[in-house]
Amino acid sequence: MSQTEAVVAQFNELQDGQKLQVTVGDTDILLIRRADRIYAIGAYCTHNKAPLEQGVLHGDCIVCPWHNAYFDITTGDLHQPPGLDSLQRYPVRIDGDSIIVTVPDSSSGHRVPDLARYEPEIDKRTFVILGAGAAGAHAAETLRIEGYQGKIVMVTRDDRLPYDRTTLSKNYFLGKLKADQILMRSAEFYQQHDIEVRLNCPVINVDINTKKVALTNGETLTYDALLIATGTQPRQLNVPGADFANIFTLRSFADSDRILAAAQNAKQAVVIGSSFIGMETAAGLTQKGIKVTVVSPDSLPFERILGAEIGELFYKVHQENGVTFKMGRNVSLIEGESKAQTVVLDNDDRLPTDLIVVGIGVQPVTDFIDGIELNPKDRSVPVDEYLCAAAGVYAAGDIARFPDWRTSESMRVEHWRIAAQHGRIAAYNMAGIPTKFRGIPVFWSMQFELPIRYVGHATEWDEVIIDGDLNRREFIAFYIKDDRVLAAASSKRDTETAAIAELLRIDKMPAPNELRQGQFQKIYPELLS
Repeated sequence: MSQTEAVVAQFNELQDGQKLQVTVGDTDILLIRRADRIYAIGAYCTHNKAPLEQGVLHGDCIVCPWHNAYFDITTGDLHQPPGLDSLQRYPVRIDGDSIIVTVPDSSSGHRVPDLARYEPEIDKRTFVILGAGAAGAHAAETLRIEGYQGKIVMVTRDDRLPYDRTTLSKNYFLGKLKADQILMRSAEFYQQHDIEVRLNCPVINVDINTKKVALTNGETLTYDALLIATGTQPRQLNVPGADFANIFTLRSFADSDRILAAAQNAKQAVVIGSSFIGMETAAGLTQKGIKVTVVSPDSLPFERILGAEIGELFYKVHQENGVTFKMGRNVSLIEGESKAQTVVLDNDDRLPTDLIVVGIGVQPVTDFIDGIELNPKDRSVPVDEYLCAAAGVYAAGDIARFPDWRTSESMRVEHWRIAAQHGRIAAYNMAGIPTKFRGIPVFWSMQFELPIRYVGHATEWDEVIIDGDLNRREFIAFYIKDDRVLAAASSKRDTETAAIAELLRIDKMPAPNELRQGQFQKIYPELLS
C-alpha cells in the first residue's frame, strides 16, 4: 500500500492538551499533544462524523462533541459507544521541531477492531442475544473483541439487520439517508465474524431454570449465557376507531416506511402525544409540506423531562414552523369510513386528517420471560450493577431497570446510546470480565433547526440554572437536586456538553453556586486537565 509522509505542523505550535486538525493528501487527521508526545488519529467520530477537534480531552481519551463516543488517543480504540469502529492511528515522528505523519493513501480514518473467530473445538459454549438493537449489536461485537470464541446467536423479531433506530424519525425520515446507510453493519460483517443473526424470529418463551429459549419457528435454543435486549413496543391508542389502517406508531424501519408512504398523498396529519417520537415526527411531516396538529394531555412538550422553559421553547419553535397544538386534550374517538378521517377530542373539537401517528410512550417487551420477577410497575427486568438479572442472564437497554451509581435510584432509561453502553457492559460480564455499569445517560434530538442534547438523569429537581440565552437558542440548563447537578440539557453548546458528560462520569461537576455565577465555561478545562 502506498503512503505519504508529510510535515504537518511544528512541535512548538501545540501546547499540552491542544488539538489541531490537518490534512495529508485527501485524509483529515487530528493531532493531539499530550506532554511531550504527539498523537495522530482520524479526525472524525466513527458514528456520525463529528469533528473531534471540537471534542473534549480527558487523560488519554477524547470525547465526541455530538453523541459522546470515547476514543483512546494513544491507540485510536473505541471505549464508549455509539460508534462501533475505532479510529485509525498514524505513525508520528519528530525531526527537529517538525511533526511528520505517515498516512496510507485514501485512509478512511477509522478501522474495524480486531475480532475473534468462532472456534467450537476451543470453546463449546453458546451465548444467545435476544434483540438486535443497539444493545444486542454492541454486545455481539464486544464479545468477539474480548476474545470470546464460542457460538453467538442473535435473535430478533425485526426484518432488518441492526440499524441506527435514532434516524427513523430524523435523517432517514427526512430523506437525508438511505436505508442501507443506517445499518450498523453489513450481512458480510456478521458472517465474517461468526455472529449468527436470525431475522423475523420473535421469542415466545425464556425459561431461566432450564436455560432454554423457545422461538416462534418451533426451534429451542439452549444457552450458557443469555442477554435479553428485546427493547420496547409502542403503546397503542385505546379509543373507538383506533384500528384504522392509516393510524401508525413509529418504532421500526417498517413503521417509518409505512408513514412515509402514507405521507406522499397526505395534506394534513394528527400526531397524538408530545413525546420525542411524536414531536420529531411532527417536525418531519411538517417539513414534507403536511399541515400537522399535535394533540397531548400535557401543558407543554417535554415539561416533565426538560422543564417548562425548554418545553415552552420547543412549543414556540414548532409553532413558528406551522405546527398547531391542542395541549391539555385527549382523544375521545376516531371517525372514518375505510380509513381514519376525523380525530374527535374530549372537548368535541374535530380534527380532519389523512393520517395519524401515535406517540404516547412505550412498554418493555418482556412477557415471554419465566423465572425472573419483573418490576410490577412497568414489567421491566431488574438487574444489579453488573446488569445481571439471574445466574448467567443479563438484561440491557430499554427493558433493564438498573441502579444509578450516583444516587442509588432504580431507573429505566429509554435512550439508544445507553442501550449500546449496556450491551458492551453485559458482554464484558458474559465474557468473564467483571465490570460494573457506571455510564452517564445521553440522548439527543433535532426538531426543525433546534438541536437538543441531554446528559445525566433527573426525574425531579429543585432548580434549573440556565447558562446562556433561551431566546437565542444557545444555552445549557443544569438540573439541580440537593445542591448537586444531576443532568444538563443544551443547544448549540456541544463541546461544553461533552465536558459535562465526562465530569458527571468522574463525579467532578462544579457546585451549583459556581454555575449560577456563569463560571462553567472557564473552569471545566481545568477540572479535566
